[in-house]
Amino acid sequence: MSIWWSLHLRREAASVSLARRLLLGTMETAGVDPDISFDLSVALSEACANAVEHGGGGGVPDETEAYHVTAYLDGDCCRIEVTDSGPGFPPATVARRRPALAEHGRGLHLIAELSDHVRFRNRPGRGAVVSFDKVLKWRDDALLKAS
Repeated sequence: MSIWWSLHLRREAASVSLARRLLLGTMETAGVDPDISFDLSVALSEACANAVEHGGGGGVPDETEAYHVTAYLDGDCCRIEVTDSGPGFPPATVARRRPALAEHGRGLHLIAELSDHVRFRNRPGRGAVVSFDKVLKWRDDALLKAS
């Protein structure tokens, strides 16, 4: 079983809950274990909130600027990618597999803790990308369970 979707969202606070609800609804329909769904939805919320706050040219949210969310449920894995057009991650964040816990960047640390694999990368002159994945567990009554 494979499901994927992609969103083009305005950099405004309401977009964070929209992305989260779509992910939760997809996972509920597919039959993913609620604890796994919750972890991924929190991680997605953090990634989207970072894109809203930091993902534009001037660092101030602007409704005309957008960010992108893509989610893949493929077999027993879910991979999520959030891409923005901001200044990118600090070099120290990109160089580490797990970000250091500091006053700023707690959301990135939370994403890393809630997922199995995470990658922070910059697209020079075009923004930042955070991608993370997690192995899925299924409810006993899952209709779309991977075989």
